[in-house]
Amino acid sequence: MKKIVITGSNGLLGQSLLNLLLQEKEKYEVIGFSRGKNRSGRDDFKYISIDITEELILKEKLQEIKPAVIINTAAMTQVDDCENNKEACDLLNVTVVKWLTEISKVINAHLIHISTDFIFDGKKGNYTETDTPNPLSYYGLSKLKSEEILTKSNINYTILRTILVYGKVFDMSRNNIVLWVKKMLAQKQEITIVNDQFRTPTYVEDLAMACKISLDKKATGIYHIASNELLSVYEIAQQIADAFALDKSFIKPTSTSTLNQTAARPAKTGFDLSKTNKELDFYPKSFKEDLERFKEKLM
Repeated sequence: MKKIVITGSNGLLGQSLLNLLLQEKEKYEVIGFSRGKNRSGRDDFKYISIDITEELILKEKLQEIKPAVIINTAAMTQVDDCENNKEACDLLNVTVVKWLTEISKVINAHLIHISTDFIFDGKKGNYTETDTPNPLSYYGLSKLKSEEILTKSNINYTILRTILVYGKVFDMSRNNIVLWVKKMLAQKQEITIVNDQFRTPTYVEDLAMACKISLDKKATGIYHIASNELLSVYEIAQQIADAFALDKSFIKPTSTSTLNQTAARPAKTGFDLSKTNKELDFYPKSFKEDLERFKEKLM
């Protein structure tokens, strides 16, 4: 039986991973690390309330448990918050990863870490794993630094880069694009959405499955996980409206320049999924198809 620690087990990906791995209790012993109380709505796994930004506590606990795999889903991901609070961003997104890498070496654990399309500048789009990063924001820079800690280490690591993750779990502390657009349109509220930023959104259940495949196959290196069709954020919002039979006329297009956001965003990301298809034998679908799966789950 494989012992697996999930950091950030209260988050969207953390809870999705719990739900996925706990379907096979004979294969995995799952331990969740998060702040505060367990918010997953499940009590069939070991939950440890922990502040992972406390180095000694984090390392002591991991030394005690000695997991075969650590899946690090904890991160500060609000892009403007990272720009405004660089210290907090560095602590969670960089320093914690350094500590996890150090302890993984000691206990010989496989570390699976989540990264982002925001390590790229968005000039090219359809990025491969070997394209040169050039982050525009402090968030992107922090995630690039965390990747470099792993790529320069000699531990077994997997980096899964992803884009605009959405989904729903038992107890949500944060919104995501699909739930937000759905809610606003259901309330017949007008929303302005950028039409000059392009993304391939990721259904959280796909990202969780990619984590599971990585741990089962002991896949190491960098992989891209997202849907397979590049859309403008405006088109994304329109497809959400279509999927849930909501009125698209409430969606108004705008350009990035009108938003006055603190941190710069890459104009066009999206991933080339060839390596993921070939090495992980994983074939993500279009956003439209994923929305249908998500809709079924919400019913």
